[in-house]
Amino acid sequence: MVVLATKVYVSGDARDRVVDSLKSLVGNELADLDVEFDVGVRQDGFPSVTVTGEDEVVARNVLAEEFGEIDAHMDEGETYVGTFDSWSEEGFVLDAGEDVYVPAEDIGLGQGTPSQVRERFGLVQHMPLEFVYGGEGKPSRLSDAQRDELYEWTRGDGRVNVNSATRAEVRATVNRAGHARDIVTVERIGLLEQSIVCKEGTDPPGLLAAIGEYLPAEIRCVIP
Repeated sequence: MVVLATKVYVSGDARDRVVDSLKSLVGNELADLDVEFDVGVRQDGFPSVTVTGEDEVVARNVLAEEFGEIDAHMDEGETYVGTFDSWSEEGFVLDAGEDVYVPAEDIGLGQGTPSQVRERFGLVQHMPLEFVYGGEGKPSRLSDAQRDELYEWTRGDGRVNVNSATRAEVRATVNRAGHARDIVTVERIGLLEQSIVCKEGTDPPGLLAAIGEYLPAEIRCVIP
């Protein structure tokens, strides 16, 4: 079984649609392997995928690589993925099956308080973030690769990040708002966290204002 490092935190029909979407994503990833799989959602919101068949070891590795994996045991100094759970003036808290604390000085994303960093890099709640585990009771830090990726966002033409919606739902919302020609693509960050990549000349706050009325979600801009 693989516990994926992305959360299901919506309810009702939306939850059913998300689980169906996840089944499709998992099916696409495992299409060329000799396995069968079953998708469930744990009480803490993390999806679990049970894989059986001749290629089950390869399949588990593929899913862990694509989505990140929640490990039951974490080793000091090793890299893992957790979801962005909460923030304060003291730092970030990631959910990796247990709370992982990243103090302000170990976020490594430049000047400002954790709240200012969150705004500048467009971090929406529940998005997956890679971290280096500091050990039980010790602070952790964002990984170098994660920092590089977030800095790269600020060097582009702008982004609008969204949670509580699938990639298909976000694409449909952009189309509905009449802005399909103003974006490059919608990148999937997590199962319910997406990043809309703006074209050159597109104003991210303007795009946010246009789609915000259609999405009951947290939306943040990355302004280059």
